Amino acid sequence: MAIDIPCTSTPITMKKRMPASIAAQTLSLALALATTLALVAAPTQASTPEATPASPQSYAEFVQALQPQRSNPVVAVLAHSDGTETTDFLVPHALLQRAGVQVVAVAPQAGAVPLMPALTVQVDTDFAAFDQRFPQGPDYVLVPALHRSDDPQVLAWLRQQQQRGAIVIGICAGAQVLAQAGLLDGRRFTGHWWDRSTLAQRPGARYVADQRYLVDQGVATTTGVSASVPVTLALIEALQGPKQAAELARSVGETDWGVQHRSERFALDATAMWTTVRNTLAFWQHDTVGLPVVAGSDDIALALVADAWSRSYRSQAVAVAGGPVQLASGLTLLPTPDAQATLAALPAQRPALCQLDDTLHALAARYGAATSRWVATQLEYSPPETARKVCE
Repeated sequence: MAIDIPCTSTPITMKKRMPASIAAQTLSLALALATTLALVAAPTQASTPEATPASPQSYAEFVQALQPQRSNPVVAVLAHSDGTETTDFLVPHALLQRAGVQVVAVAPQAGAVPLMPALTVQVDTDFAAFDQRFPQGPDYVLVPALHRSDDPQVLAWLRQQQQRGAIVIGICAGAQVLAQAGLLDGRRFTGHWWDRSTLAQRPGARYVADQRYLVDQGVATTTGVSASVPVTLALIEALQGPKQAAELARSVGETDWGVQHRSERFALDATAMWTTVRNTLAFWQHDTVGLPVVAGSDDIALALVADAWSRSYRSQAVAVAGGPVQLASGLTLLPTPDAQATLAALPAQRPALCQLDDTLHALAARYGAATSRWVATQLEYSPPETARKVCE
């Protein structure tokens, strides 16, 4: 039993049944204990690299650097059939579509794309079709965390778009894909707290602390999963102005989409490690959380809620519907066949970030405050100390 860590990995979900024998129980326990010892003993990959002394980048500077160079700009949001992070992919695509931006979901091959840690969508545009439709290339490429960060076809396509002048934005561990493509070499960057030390090993790459997102020489990076909301709002401001960005922010419950971030708050500590092992070991208490989905369902709320429930190591979210469903953004969601939920999370008519806060409260009530905190840490999300006014 491996314990997977944050952005690109999918927490283990064990089936809700007892092992067939005492030997199986013993093996599970031994593996869990061995994993715990390995996590404690091994040098942590999540240690923070030395931050560059360069001045932090302001919001205005970020927005200015993302100004479009062509009329009617095109945004490509990358996906991969080996696995694509749920929120990193669905949230930017949906926000941009809601803003009226020309946005296209694209993958090396068209077809079903499993999202991590939950949900599956259909992506109909492959690289060849996109290149034929947009021979000039996209103006922006958004790169979510991908299960496979070193696909040669993806790396070649990314380099080609960047050379054509596209601004490339790596969301969360999408920065790992950018690093594999050589796009972080000689640039400042931020990233998910688990990846920063690895990213800093690129030639000339310099980590900047306390920045939720930044751009350097046409390549942007962000902190963990939840940064997908603010960085997309900043991109929308660059494309359509502050009024449109503010309206969309209100619609999703976002009150602060600036660049400020408290990097030191996020790390893998002993409590998080113990919570992971304890929750995984309680396999007979694992929940399958059913999320009812209908035509026109909000991609953003669905992504945030499914992502949070599926990172507890005690629960896995599944989409419940009678067949394929077209979401509000136009993407087709492929529900989990024959899903048998042990717990229902009913959608609320509330802004998406309010639903994320509600989900973290529900996780705390069901599995304890430590589990809720660990989920928020994986998402690199700081829940508001008091309820957002828009959520009241």
